[in-house]
This record gives sequence, C-alpha cells and structure tokens, in this order.
Amino acid sequence: MDTGCRDNADHSCSEKGNRLVHTNQRATHNKDREAAPRLPESVLGPSKTAAAERIAHARTNFLVDEPVEPGIVRAPILASWTRSRQYEVPADHLDLPFESDCDPDSPLTRAAKPIVREVSDQLAGEPVSVILCDDEGVVLERRTGDTALNQHLDRVWLAPGFSYAERYVGTNGIGTALEGRGPAQVFGHEHYVEHLEDLACAGAPIRHPVNGKLLGVIDLTCWRREANRMMMAAASTIARRIEETLLEQSGRRELALLHDYLAACQRNRGAVFALSEDLLMMNDRARELLDPGDQVPLLASAAEALATGRRRQLTVDLPSGAIARVQCRPSWTEGGLSGGVLQVQLVSGDAGPLRSAVLPHPSSLPATVGSGPLWAKCCQAVDRHFQSREWVVLEGEPGTGKRTLARATHQLRSPAAHLRVLDAGDYGPRWIAEVIEELETGAGGTLVLCHLDRLSAEGVQALGDALEPHRESTAPQRPWVVATADRSRAHASRELAELLDLFPRTVEVPPLRHHVEDVAELVPHLIARLTRGADLTCSPDAMRVLMRNRWPGNVEQLHQVLRKIVAKKRTGRITPADLPPECRAITRRVLTPLEAIECDAIVDALLDADGNKAEAARNLGMSRATIYRKIRGYGISMPTVAECGRSG
Repeated sequence: MDTGCRDNADHSCSEKGNRLVHTNQRATHNKDREAAPRLPESVLGPSKTAAAERIAHARTNFLVDEPVEPGIVRAPILASWTRSRQYEVPADHLDLPFESDCDPDSPLTRAAKPIVREVSDQLAGEPVSVILCDDEGVVLERRTGDTALNQHLDRVWLAPGFSYAERYVGTNGIGTALEGRGPAQVFGHEHYVEHLEDLACAGAPIRHPVNGKLLGVIDLTCWRREANRMMMAAASTIARRIEETLLEQSGRRELALLHDYLAACQRNRGAVFALSEDLLMMNDRARELLDPGDQVPLLASAAEALATGRRRQLTVDLPSGAIARVQCRPSWTEGGLSGGVLQVQLVSGDAGPLRSAVLPHPSSLPATVGSGPLWAKCCQAVDRHFQSREWVVLEGEPGTGKRTLARATHQLRSPAAHLRVLDAGDYGPRWIAEVIEELETGAGGTLVLCHLDRLSAEGVQALGDALEPHRESTAPQRPWVVATADRSRAHASRELAELLDLFPRTVEVPPLRHHVEDVAELVPHLIARLTRGADLTCSPDAMRVLMRNRWPGNVEQLHQVLRKIVAKKRTGRITPADLPPECRAITRRVLTPLEAIECDAIVDALLDADGNKAEAARNLGMSRATIYRKIRGYGISMPTVAECGRSG
C-alpha cells in the first residue's frame, strides 16, 4: 500500500505542507485568499485524526441509510453523496470509462497546457498533482512531481483518458466541481469511493470567457495529510489564468463571427444562427420557428458543413416532420475548428415554404405506436426511403421494433402489394432460393430480411451474390428490400459490412429508453393485443413505475412483462403490486438468468417485509450491507406500503 510522505516524520510532512502554502501564496492575490471557502477546523485542525474518523463513520452511516449526525459532514459533501447514490456509484470499487480519442488540440488544451506545465514546474518538489479535465470529467493532462503520488494516482485511474465525473466516481474534486458549477474541495473520507480516502483534492471550473460555457476543471490533488486551506485559492487562480488565455485566443474569431451574424440579421428577416465550437447565437425568428428538438439535428448537420470551410446549402429532415433549407456561410476556419452563420427556411414536403411556426407531429404508421420526436423521425425516414424505393438497413438494439417498422411502412403505402419476411436465422439453400425468387417476382412488393448479423460467412457471401444483380435495377416492379441488423454486431466482420454496403441507406431505430415517453402509448396498445380487447387498464402509479424503467430489452421486454401480468390478471386495473419484480430494477443492462433470479428474490423479500430492508435481508440470509449493495446494483425501486397493498 502506498504511504508516500505518510511514512516520513511528522515534521517533514509539515515542512512540505508549509512550502506548498508558501508557493500558493505567491501565486494568489489577497482577494483570492479572502474569497477562498474556509474549511472547518474539524477537517484541517489539530484533531485531524479524530475528525477523519467521525467523517468515516458518517459516511458508513450514509451508505447503510443510517442517520448522519448534523455538523459532521459539510453540506456540499452531503449533497454530493446523495447524488452519488442516485447515480448508483459503487462505494467499494472504481469502475471508470476510458476515452481513447480525446481531442489533443481543443481550445481548452491549447490555452491550458502551457499554464499547467508552468505551475507543475513550480510545484516540482511538492507532493501535489496538477490535473486538467474536460467538461465530462475526462483527464486531459496530469503532471506530478512526486513518484509515490504519481503511482497512487495510476492505481486509482486518475490518469489521462479516464473520467472522474461524479456519475462514475462519486464525490471528488473534479466531478463535484462540474456538478456544482463552482469550486469544490474534497478531503479524505469525504470521497464517496473508499479507495480515495488517502487523497485530498480541490477543483475549480474553467468557463469560456465569452459565452460562459463550462469547458472543464483544473484540479490540485495531494496526500490527505498534505492538504491546506490555500489549495482552493490556488486552483481558482490557475482557472482564471486559463480563462484569460482563452479570451486572448478566441476574441478575434468571435468578433468576426459576431460581425457576420449581425450583418446577416440586418439583411434577412428569417431565422439566423451563429455557430462555432464555443458559441451559439440565434435571433428571435429562429427561436420562434424552431423548437429545441428541431435545433439539435439542424445544428449538428450545419456544424459538419461549416467544417469544410466552403459555403454550402443543406436540406435537413427535422424530428417535427418539417424540412429545413439551410444556407451555411463560414466566417473562419482554423486548426480543424470553424464558425459561421446559418440562414434557415422551413419548407413543406413539396418544397413550398411553411407559413406556420407550429409544426404538428405526423400521424403514426399503422401497427406502430409512439409519437415521441425520435420515433417519429425514424418512421418518417423509413417512409421516405420507401417512396423513393431505396433499399434500407434498419439498425438498432434487439427488441426495438425494426421488423414492425418495416411491415408498418409497407402497410401504409402499399397494403395490397406482396410482403415477404425472411429470417436469416433460417438460412440454408432453400432460404437463398426464396430470396432470389422474391427479387425476381416480387411485383413491386416488399422483402424484409431480418437479423442479417446472424448469417455465417458463407451466408453473407451467398446473399450478397443474390442481391448484387438487383440493387441498381430501375424496373418499375423492383421490390423494396429492407434488412434488419443488431447495431452492436452489424459491422463485426468485413464481409457483413460489405453486404450492408449494398443498401444505400441506413436508419437507426432508437432504443426504448431514448423515447421512454412512448411507454404511455405502448402499454395500453400491448395490453389490448394480449387481452384481445378485455377490460384491463394500467393505473397511473403502475405506469410511473414502468416509465422509470430503462428497458434494456426494449419494446420486446415491455411486451414480455405485460404478458406475465395478463397471465394472472385479465380484467380490472393494474397496480404496482401486480408488476413482476423485474420492473423494480432500473438497470442499464439485461440481467443474466442468475442475476434475474437474485433480483426477483430481493424484490419479493422487500414486498413481503413491506419495504423493510433489514427484515428482508434477514429473511434472505444475507447481511444488511449486502442487500443495500444489491439494491443499488440492480437499481431496485423501493415499494411503498400503499403500493404493496398492505395495511401495515
């Protein structure tokens, strides 16, 4: 176990701490020292050991849902602990995402790296690390002069490429500064994850000096025993120096963009945007004409066009159903970044200008349910490709409704025409012969090829040979061909990727968690199908539980859950007590069979104990700490007494 300077004599540690304070004092103005948040003596005073023990005890109480004694834990730390629990951060180990393609030449890194290098050189003899992170908490730069500290930071993955956002690590100087949008300091056992208790850190946010956008965090991390009151003031000073450099670097470009934007607003009474890496402006007409849901895809497409450095005109399909004609005029392009002005006009399907700023959502396709923007946009894209007879691949997670979407589009546009659905799971000589037969005699119908990612290498080759002669045919009776594939496996092999290249269009079918608002429409629709019209409805309380679920198995999982309910109850009103145990687990993934059994057992025990976790743990023969960890791990939503349908 690393001890660093903890193995040195106390006077040696004190001496190093004094040198760090002295260095920070030279770099900090008087107003910084006055503005720096004062830490209680219980954290940094003479009784640090006793205070640390009290905070460690309070943290343990918090983790097992025991009361935390007032005054022991600072309010910002307690708030961060609560967020960490809501994020389901494991308290006993680190599980961090790694970002391998961080931008090494962003405006933040260009402005910050020389300053980080200078500060780290000044602190070269001190056990302190200077860390630069982006707005997602991903470490971009880390400089440490102390070997023991450097090795310890590697062990806890506080290293370039790893994210220290609160949703992954819980309470820490980097993530808590990002969440709170202000300076944050975390010492020892105030960290949520137990492996960080030997460290102290102070983070200060870095904002764009023009638009105020949060760009990242500068953090100072040292051993807990080396912490002092000046860390926060020093971090804030470094952040301000970086912001001043950002202003010097961006001022010229932003002024050029502002000039072009004002000129465009004077010439044009329509919708005008100004867009760059760090800035977004729009006039009142743009705000009236485009709701936020439409702005996102429009600006994403425009940003790609501006990056070319040339004037371009785009046509963008919007989630609301409208089509936007966008004139992109770059103001500057430099170092892979760009900024420019967008002039936007909404047009209808026949290219005529839209007169109304309010754009209704299109009606749902037959046999599909949902009116959320993402689902509506997906349906519109598939329908558009059908009308142009363009072959299309529907990619998405299993259970998202890819086959249903293809069938519904066919039924909407050509209900009397021939429809054939072939599953690649049935591949064989006869299967390929049926594909060829449909391609040659489809008579203007639709051919749906499901689960192409399940084909063997031989099957991929055979299907490619069958499709190739027909893919560019202009025959009026050429069938419309739709392929479906699991997104995670669609490009797993070169052969399969080449097969999918025979389809000129690809549409991403969104997972249910991305349009969970459609659950409210899917539930009554699926219940009606399962009961064949019997009088069974879903109560608002049960619907809220269903809409909180992440549905990793998508619509198919929802269908199976409702099937279990209908098997036991065909009339009346579905209440939370009628929902199967898996509905209480708001997990991000599909559980293994063993995990599903364990999760169901815990939920059943909680229901039997009226939500009393200690009693449920005793009934299951597990410790209270274990059941708390399992509840958080599975994301189990605790039932209330009313939901359990019991009187006491």
